[in-house]
Amino acid sequence: MFTAPGSRGREHTPARAVTRSMESQSAAQAIPFHTNGMRVGLLGGSCNPPHAAHRAISLFALKRLKLDRVWWLLTPGNPLKDTGGLRTLGERADAAREVADDPRIDISCLEAVIGVRYTVDTVIHLRRRVSGVRFVWIMGADNLAQFHRWKDWRRIAAEVPIAVIDRPPQSFRALAAPAAQALARYRLPENQAARLTDQQAPAWVFLTGMKLNLSSTGLRNPDGSWKAKK
Repeated sequence: MFTAPGSRGREHTPARAVTRSMESQSAAQAIPFHTNGMRVGLLGGSCNPPHAAHRAISLFALKRLKLDRVWWLLTPGNPLKDTGGLRTLGERADAAREVADDPRIDISCLEAVIGVRYTVDTVIHLRRRVSGVRFVWIMGADNLAQFHRWKDWRRIAAEVPIAVIDRPPQSFRALAAPAAQALARYRLPENQAARLTDQQAPAWVFLTGMKLNLSSTGLRNPDGSWKAKK
């Protein structure tokens, strides 16, 4: 059975039980703690597996964007990726909590609870249900490079400001990509990143200075299993 990073020796709720518990959640229960006016970064992904870069990106965004919280939105399955080797949602959520290890980072399986797989549907749901929170969508430069392939990407950009985290060597490809070019006039200078949550969408910023460059793909074996921690 998979043991989440850092969980050895602790009492541990089985992943299947976690999955059943999440499936019985209401949409309201699946939305993490929040208050009106809170500044929240949304980091979507499969976390298959979660790793140090997910945490580093979150801490980086908390600091540079002056956020109150970051919510990791675990997807049931990325429509643009092969989901054949995807661990159960319970296993991934359990591991994500261990990796996050910060009270300002919340793990949510909202997309599975409300039955959506596309970011646009998640963003619209959150904007309707949690209208008093100021959201920012966080993505890596590799995602900006293919953002034009996302379903209704222009609607996403119109609904929520976006923070793009540089991931060398993806920088030039990302900034030359169709979405970046189409949204160029809405880009904030990097030194105004802390103002992003106050902007009406569309608005985005490209943040440099993140040194850690890991990917979940590199932490999986060819059969899709997770590599053991060294």
